[in-house]
Amino acid sequence: MTSLVAVDWGTSSLRAARIADDGAVLEERSSTRGILTVPAGGFPQVLQETCGDWLADALCLVSGMAGSRQGWREAPYCACPAGFAEVAQSLTWIAPGRIALVPGLSCEHAGVPDVMRGEEVQVFGAMDLLRQRDGTFVLPGTHSKWVRVREGRVQSFATFMSGECYALLRQHSILARTLPAEEPPLDEAAFTRGVHHAQDSGSLLRSAFSARTLALFDRMQPPALASYLSGLVIGEELRARGSEARSVVLIGSAALTARYALALRTLGVAATSLGSEATWRGLWALARTLEKT
Repeated sequence: MTSLVAVDWGTSSLRAARIADDGAVLEERSSTRGILTVPAGGFPQVLQETCGDWLADALCLVSGMAGSRQGWREAPYCACPAGFAEVAQSLTWIAPGRIALVPGLSCEHAGVPDVMRGEEVQVFGAMDLLRQRDGTFVLPGTHSKWVRVREGRVQSFATFMSGECYALLRQHSILARTLPAEEPPLDEAAFTRGVHHAQDSGSLLRSAFSARTLALFDRMQPPALASYLSGLVIGEELRARGSEARSVVLIGSAALTARYALALRTLGVAATSLGSEATWRGLWALARTLEKT
């Protein structure tokens, strides 16, 4: 296989990896030059500054927000169901045969579109690493994604604004007055209590206020309240998914996947966790698919 430079270019950061023919990561680099810091027309220069010495005679696949309207060039979404072949065929080429943007995926629920850009590569990487062609893949974050995969293709997915909702409640609601300014270490007992209460209350609109009343009646201390609120928000996400799966694959940062694994385990759902290796494996698998087409 042609040598590969894999790039994950997000809103606030840029990561790149040089990947061997067998999928091994030879070297990684990162910078704070996310797409919001790049002026119009500046993407080629930033890429060159980050990993230009890797690019000679290499294929470069770029995933993430670089393919958005605010990025290098808009890469139209690939509609679900979609697998390796469909995404490989939908690449937007910046330099034919050399540099391409990965398109992201779209699906619809009741006539309303949903999208992901960057997470699809992580799902494909997890599928390849785990040799798993069916299942539910969960990508926690600011906008969490629940992805349903069947026979090696993403059938559909759903987005939950859980991380953003937590930040809004944590920093800009009445609850902020009783929560510590800095995020304390996870209190597992308070967190799982929040997860359980989310299942019983039926709505985050109702359960969120309990973070205030528990403080008012001195039934929970401020450091624990942050974990409790986190449990409420993540618990609401799990409640909304219902009994969709009895096991899931989590993909994301170690700290966040650990919270989701704890919440899932509390509700009797098993979880396998992967980190950044899923991104590099996904881009490598797409490059390998290109060679076969």
